[in-house]
This record gives sequence, C-alpha cells and structure tokens, in this order.
Amino acid sequence: MSEATRERGWLWGEHARLALIIALLVLIVDQANKWWLLDVYGIAERGRVTVTPFLDLVFVKNIGISYSLFDQDSFAGQLMLAGFGALASLALWVWMARAGASRLMAISIALIIGGALGNAIDRLRLGGVADFYSLHAFGFYWYVFNIADVAIVAGVAGLLYDSLLGSRKDAAKPL
Repeated sequence: MSEATRERGWLWGEHARLALIIALLVLIVDQANKWWLLDVYGIAERGRVTVTPFLDLVFVKNIGISYSLFDQDSFAGQLMLAGFGALASLALWVWMARAGASRLMAISIALIIGGALGNAIDRLRLGGVADFYSLHAFGFYWYVFNIADVAIVAGVAGLLYDSLLGSRKDAAKPL
C-alpha cells in the first residue's frame, strides 16, 4: 500500500475522488434514462420502436443476471441479487483503494460500480433490471441492454486493458 493511500485511509485511494464522480455520473445517467424511457416516453406501452435499421427500443425486465440466468421471480430473490451487486461494488472499491489503482483501473472500476448499483436499484424499484436497447443486423439480435450494462462492459474492458499494460511493462524489464 502506498504512503498516500495510508494517509487517506484504507477506503480512499489516490484516484478515489475521480472514481466516485464517475460512478455517480453512471448511476445518475442510467437512472435518468430508465425513468425517462419508462415514465415519460412510456416504452412499456409502445412495444418495439424502430430507431435505426440496426437499433430498436423495447422494454424487457430481466429478473435474472446476464442473459436471464438464475431468474428470481420473488422480491426476496431480487433483494438477494441487489445485495450481491452492492456487496460486489463495495469489494471493488476496497480493491481499488488498497491496490493503489492506476487512473485507468480506477475509472474502469468506477464504471462497473456505477452500473452495478444502477441495476441493483432497478431490482428494488421494479423487481428486475430494466433493459431497452436491442441491436440487430442480418437477422441476428444481440441481447437487450441498458446504459448500466454498457458501463459494466466498458469497465471490464478497461480492467483487461490495464492488466495487459501491466504485463507488457513487466515483460520489458530486464531479467
């Protein structure tokens, strides 16, 4: 653990302020988008709406995790999945703070945390995660997703890239 991390405490790393801002922005944008699509635009009543030849808007409530795995119809099941999302977010934050995360790692973790918390809020508020965006081409359809999902995927991609950067730096060191 770096001296700067020790001085700030074990939950507050070097890039924690940036990570907190990004996580909050993802959470706010995700929830505002879901509110607008559900309560203002009324996507649930409209059905599938074609936006472009490859993008449709449609409301799907996912009561499981990715690809509807581990479906949970009950409120207790949704509470369990929301709790897991919150616990995973806390664990990621602790990892970031204790690892002395790089700027890219902190941003990536913040994207994942913001997305996970956005989907956890849906579980408590709606009984499942609200997904809206359907990409398709040549008869093939990708799964329906939301802004939180995009942030999580971008965060995972950032973590993978950050880990490759670290291994490339290690490979360049002389033996």
